[in-house]
Amino acid sequence: MGTFMLRREEVKRQWYIVDAKDKILGRLASQIAIRLMGKHKPTYTPNIDAGDYIIVINADKVKLTGNKLDKKRYYWHSGYMGGLKSVTCRELLERHPERLLRLAVKRMLPKNRLGRRMLKRMKVYAMDSHPHKAQMPIALDIG
Repeated sequence: MGTFMLRREEVKRQWYIVDAKDKILGRLASQIAIRLMGKHKPTYTPNIDAGDYIIVINADKVKLTGNKLDKKRYYWHSGYMGGLKSVTCRELLERHPERLLRLAVKRMLPKNRLGRRMLKRMKVYAMDSHPHKAQMPIALDIG
């Protein structure tokens, strides 16, 4: 008997909804990344994108422990000389709370085109309303 290998046609996806209110950012992001990769399924195959869809609501109410709100910085470069830019977690949470969670999950996914495809299945909203009610998402309690 050989090793089970999932084929792309056999993938069954489910929609989940996660409430990020009062959840710790890193713990929430790691559980979301596991669901996006499909590692929670017994049919997990590393080279197949078999993960589920995740809807995250209340992203603006996510928590960070310690002094991370003021001390943790996100860096990027504009491409020009002296173009190193940075922003603190507090500024990012106030301006674009969706980006904070998306960055945390993105850095936990594979760094290739498979990871980019997985990230597209995560929908993040700052408020508690979302336009995906027709998919009938299942509430997922991440502790």
